[in-house]
Amino acid sequence: MTFQHGGQFEGGRVQTRRGGGRGRGIAIGGGVGGLLVVLLVALLGGDPTSLLSGDSGGGAEEQGVIAACDAEQANSQRECRLNATIEALDTYWVDALPSAGVEAGAEEIQPGVVSFEQATSTGCGDASASTGPFYCPTDRTIYLDLGFYDLLSSQYGASGGSLAEMYVVAHEYGHHIQQLSGVFDRTDRSGTGDDSDSVRVELQADCYAGLWAGHAASTEDPETGVTYLEPISQTELADALSAAAAVGDDHIQQQSGGGVDPDTWTHGSSEQRQRWFTTGYEGGTLAACDTFGVTTP
Repeated sequence: MTFQHGGQFEGGRVQTRRGGGRGRGIAIGGGVGGLLVVLLVALLGGDPTSLLSGDSGGGAEEQGVIAACDAEQANSQRECRLNATIEALDTYWVDALPSAGVEAGAEEIQPGVVSFEQATSTGCGDASASTGPFYCPTDRTIYLDLGFYDLLSSQYGASGGSLAEMYVVAHEYGHHIQQLSGVFDRTDRSGTGDDSDSVRVELQADCYAGLWAGHAASTEDPETGVTYLEPISQTELADALSAAAAVGDDHIQQQSGGGVDPDTWTHGSSEQRQRWFTTGYEGGTLAACDTFGVTTP
């Protein structure tokens, strides 16, 4: 996916944290892969808390923000691309949520975003890079280590590409939208199974990611009047769908060398995740993303 020539993105929206934290356990609000590494350990019969409670060191943490950048940098540099993606998501959701009956100010609609390395403290506990991207509802913040994108390709078979990276960010932003709209409060996210609330919550976040992607090429930066993105190519769309498939519960189970067990699913199958992203991408409305209004998600 290519940011439109002439695009300019303000700095300061995304916080950076480097070389600190302790990685001592975390209560997750939602993650694109259900914490891929943690889930894989659980599927192999291990104790996932062993990864979430390990001490990754308590060194001094360097904090900063991603600086202002332009479209050319966003197309070539991951940090700038994250910053630009968040700005595009902010603009889209500030306009889209009121039409769905969610009354909130622009600052409330926009979640915090932290790009970290090694480990960091969050409102849900301390996290390490092994936890993968996630949204913490306690402090309403998205946390991610940009190195996750390499893991997604090298260990889980995603094809890579910029839209695949944006899909991950848009999925986590979707969890924030669910927090604002009351989905988290109305659902039981402690259960498992292909028909569980946990799966329906994650599939809805996938649909919200597709919804944003479908509008991104027509969403204009209110400051410059330039649309954020060029129209999505079929190759770019395939990259996003490849990422969605890579984090399907069945694919992760297959990667572990075990059998596929839908009763343990928390995020949905590869087919479900691709289908709901596509539903959002092609459907164009929040109503199309009602994963709770269908008999089988």
